[in-house]
Amino acid sequence: MHAATLPGQDAAHPDGQYGSVAKWFHWITVGLIAIALPTGFVIKFITGEADGAYKMGFYAIHESAGLTVLLVALARLLWKATHRPPPHPESLPAILRIAGTATHHGLYALLIIQPVMGFLATNAWGFPLQGRTAYLGFIELPKFMETSEGLAQVLSWIHTIGGYLFLVLLVAHVGGAIFHHAIRKDGTLMRML
Repeated sequence: MHAATLPGQDAAHPDGQYGSVAKWFHWITVGLIAIALPTGFVIKFITGEADGAYKMGFYAIHESAGLTVLLVALARLLWKATHRPPPHPESLPAILRIAGTATHHGLYALLIIQPVMGFLATNAWGFPLQGRTAYLGFIELPKFMETSEGLAQVLSWIHTIGGYLFLVLLVAHVGGAIFHHAIRKDGTLMRML
Protein backbone atom coordinates (compact mmCIF):
# COMPACT_ATOMS: atom_id res chain seq x y z
CA MET A 1 0.00 0.00 0.00
CA HIS A 2 1.15 3.54 -0.69
CA ALA A 3 2.27 5.78 2.13
CA ALA A 4 0.15 8.69 0.91
CA THR A 5 -3.44 8.48 -0.25
CA LEU A 6 -3.69 8.69 -4.04
CA PRO A 7 -6.45 10.57 -5.90
CA GLY A 8 -9.50 8.33 -6.02
CA GLN A 9 -7.86 5.57 -3.99
CA ASP A 10 -10.29 3.08 -2.50
CA ALA A 11 -10.73 -0.70 -2.23
CA ALA A 12 -11.63 -1.03 -5.93
CA HIS A 13 -8.86 1.35 -7.00
CA PRO A 14 -5.79 0.62 -4.85
CA ASP A 15 -3.53 2.58 -7.24
CA GLY A 16 -5.88 5.57 -7.39
CA GLN A 17 -8.07 6.52 -10.33
CA TYR A 18 -8.69 9.24 -12.84
CA GLY A 19 -11.30 11.86 -11.99
CA SER A 20 -14.79 11.71 -13.48
CA VAL A 21 -14.09 14.47 -16.05
CA ALA A 22 -10.95 12.67 -17.28
CA LYS A 23 -12.97 9.46 -17.56
CA TRP A 24 -15.67 11.23 -19.57
CA PHE A 25 -13.05 12.68 -21.92
CA HIS A 26 -11.52 9.22 -22.38
CA TRP A 27 -14.77 7.40 -23.13
CA ILE A 28 -16.16 10.15 -25.37
CA THR A 29 -12.90 9.94 -27.35
CA VAL A 30 -13.28 6.14 -27.56
CA GLY A 31 -16.80 6.56 -28.98
CA LEU A 32 -15.69 9.14 -31.54
CA ILE A 33 -12.73 7.00 -32.63
CA ALA A 34 -15.09 4.03 -32.96
CA ILE A 35 -16.91 6.12 -35.58
CA ALA A 36 -14.03 7.95 -37.28
CA LEU A 37 -11.56 5.10 -37.71
CA PRO A 38 -13.77 2.49 -39.41
CA THR A 39 -15.54 5.02 -41.65
CA GLY A 40 -12.17 6.41 -42.71
CA PHE A 41 -10.88 2.97 -43.65
CA VAL A 42 -13.95 1.99 -45.73
CA ILE A 43 -14.64 5.23 -47.64
CA LYS A 44 -12.30 4.35 -50.51
CA PHE A 45 -14.19 1.10 -51.12
CA ILE A 46 -17.55 2.82 -51.68
CA THR A 47 -18.10 3.11 -55.45
CA GLY A 48 -20.74 2.76 -58.12
CA GLU A 49 -23.28 5.42 -57.19
CA ALA A 50 -24.32 8.03 -59.71
CA ASP A 51 -24.54 11.01 -57.35
CA GLY A 52 -22.07 9.88 -54.66
CA ALA A 53 -24.60 10.51 -51.89
CA TYR A 54 -23.75 7.35 -49.96
CA LYS A 55 -20.00 8.04 -50.13
CA MET A 56 -20.56 11.69 -49.15
CA GLY A 57 -22.54 10.43 -46.16
CA PHE A 58 -19.52 8.43 -45.02
CA TYR A 59 -17.29 11.48 -45.53
CA ALA A 60 -19.71 13.62 -43.50
CA ILE A 61 -19.70 11.14 -40.61
CA HIS A 62 -15.93 10.61 -40.75
CA GLU A 63 -15.07 14.30 -40.96
CA SER A 64 -17.54 15.37 -38.27
CA ALA A 65 -16.29 12.67 -35.90
CA GLY A 66 -12.68 13.60 -36.70
CA LEU A 67 -13.15 17.30 -36.10
CA THR A 68 -15.00 16.55 -32.86
CA VAL A 69 -12.06 14.32 -31.83
CA LEU A 70 -9.78 17.33 -32.33
CA LEU A 71 -11.99 19.61 -30.20
CA VAL A 72 -12.32 16.99 -27.44
CA ALA A 73 -8.55 16.29 -27.51
CA LEU A 74 -7.72 19.98 -27.14
CA ALA A 75 -10.20 20.35 -24.27
CA ARG A 76 -8.82 17.17 -22.73
CA LEU A 77 -5.24 18.46 -22.88
CA LEU A 78 -6.30 21.74 -21.26
CA TRP A 79 -8.03 19.79 -18.50
CA LYS A 80 -5.02 17.52 -18.07
CA ALA A 81 -2.71 20.54 -17.74
CA THR A 82 -4.59 21.67 -14.63
CA HIS A 83 -5.67 18.28 -13.23
CA ARG A 84 -2.85 15.83 -12.80
CA PRO A 85 -3.65 12.16 -13.34
CA PRO A 86 -2.80 9.68 -10.61
CA PRO A 87 0.86 8.63 -10.76
CA HIS A 88 1.92 5.24 -12.04
CA PRO A 89 1.87 2.59 -9.31
CA GLU A 90 5.25 2.23 -7.59
CA SER A 91 5.20 -1.48 -8.41
CA LEU A 92 5.09 -0.81 -12.17
CA PRO A 93 8.41 -1.75 -13.87
CA ALA A 94 10.21 1.10 -15.62
CA ILE A 95 9.86 -0.52 -19.07
CA LEU A 96 6.06 -0.62 -18.70
CA ARG A 97 6.01 3.00 -17.53
CA ILE A 98 8.02 4.03 -20.60
CA ALA A 99 5.88 1.96 -22.98
CA GLY A 100 2.65 3.29 -21.50
CA THR A 101 3.82 6.90 -21.53
CA ALA A 102 5.10 6.63 -25.12
CA THR A 103 1.82 5.08 -26.27
CA HIS A 104 -0.23 7.78 -24.54
CA HIS A 105 1.88 10.59 -26.00
CA GLY A 106 1.63 9.04 -29.48
CA LEU A 107 -2.14 8.73 -29.20
CA TYR A 108 -2.51 12.31 -27.97
CA ALA A 109 -0.35 13.59 -30.82
CA LEU A 110 -2.39 11.68 -33.40
CA LEU A 111 -5.68 12.82 -31.85
CA ILE A 112 -4.59 16.31 -32.93
CA ILE A 113 -2.51 15.65 -36.06
CA GLN A 114 -4.99 13.28 -37.74
CA PRO A 115 -8.00 15.62 -37.78
CA VAL A 116 -5.85 18.56 -38.86
CA MET A 117 -4.31 16.56 -41.75
CA GLY A 118 -7.75 15.30 -42.77
CA PHE A 119 -9.24 18.79 -42.66
CA LEU A 120 -6.37 20.21 -44.72
CA ALA A 121 -6.56 17.34 -47.23
CA THR A 122 -10.30 17.78 -47.63
CA ASN A 123 -9.83 21.46 -48.39
CA ALA A 124 -6.93 20.79 -50.77
CA TRP A 125 -9.13 18.30 -52.69
CA GLY A 126 -11.70 21.09 -53.03
CA PHE A 127 -14.25 19.61 -50.60
CA PRO A 128 -14.45 21.88 -47.54
CA LEU A 129 -16.90 20.95 -44.81
CA GLN A 130 -19.88 22.49 -46.58
CA GLY A 131 -23.12 21.26 -48.09
CA ARG A 132 -23.44 17.47 -47.84
CA THR A 133 -20.27 17.25 -45.73
CA ALA A 134 -20.94 20.19 -43.38
CA TYR A 135 -19.67 19.68 -39.84
CA LEU A 136 -22.32 17.74 -37.88
CA GLY A 137 -24.52 18.03 -40.97
CA PHE A 138 -25.35 21.72 -40.61
CA ILE A 139 -22.29 23.81 -39.66
CA GLU A 140 -20.54 25.02 -42.79
CA LEU A 141 -16.87 25.85 -42.33
CA PRO A 142 -15.30 28.37 -44.70
CA LYS A 143 -13.04 27.20 -47.49
CA PHE A 144 -9.56 28.55 -46.79
CA MET A 145 -7.44 27.26 -49.68
CA GLU A 146 -7.69 26.69 -53.39
CA THR A 147 -7.83 23.18 -54.78
CA SER A 148 -4.36 21.68 -55.15
CA GLU A 149 -4.22 18.04 -56.22
CA GLY A 150 -0.50 17.71 -55.48
CA LEU A 151 -0.86 19.06 -51.96
CA ALA A 152 -4.04 17.03 -51.46
CA GLN A 153 -2.23 13.81 -52.36
CA VAL A 154 0.60 14.53 -49.89
CA LEU A 155 -1.82 15.46 -47.09
CA SER A 156 -3.99 12.41 -47.81
CA TRP A 157 -0.92 10.18 -47.72
CA ILE A 158 0.10 11.63 -44.33
CA HIS A 159 -3.48 11.19 -43.08
CA THR A 160 -3.58 7.57 -44.25
CA ILE A 161 -0.23 6.70 -42.67
CA GLY A 162 -1.41 8.41 -39.49
CA GLY A 163 -4.56 6.29 -39.51
CA TYR A 164 -2.55 3.07 -39.63
CA LEU A 165 -0.16 4.35 -36.96
CA PHE A 166 -3.15 5.28 -34.80
CA LEU A 167 -4.51 1.75 -35.23
CA VAL A 168 -1.17 0.27 -34.11
CA LEU A 169 -1.05 2.51 -31.04
CA LEU A 170 -4.69 1.77 -30.26
CA VAL A 171 -4.01 -1.98 -30.35
CA ALA A 172 -0.98 -1.41 -28.08
CA HIS A 173 -3.11 0.67 -25.70
CA VAL A 174 -5.97 -1.84 -25.49
CA GLY A 175 -3.50 -4.75 -25.37
CA GLY A 176 -1.67 -3.04 -22.53
CA ALA A 177 -4.89 -2.56 -20.59
CA ILE A 178 -5.78 -6.24 -21.06
CA PHE A 179 -2.23 -7.28 -20.12
CA HIS A 180 -2.40 -5.27 -16.90
CA HIS A 181 -5.82 -6.62 -16.01
CA ALA A 182 -5.52 -10.28 -17.04
CA ILE A 183 -1.80 -11.04 -16.65
CA ARG A 184 -0.40 -8.61 -14.09
CA LYS A 185 -3.73 -8.40 -12.27
CA ASP A 186 -2.97 -4.87 -11.14
CA GLY A 187 -5.32 -1.90 -10.92
CA THR A 188 -4.26 -0.13 -14.12
CA LEU A 189 -7.44 -0.81 -16.10
CA MET A 190 -9.63 0.03 -13.13
CA ARG A 191 -8.14 3.54 -12.95
CA MET A 192 -10.23 4.53 -16.00
CA LEU A 193 -13.42 2.67 -15.00
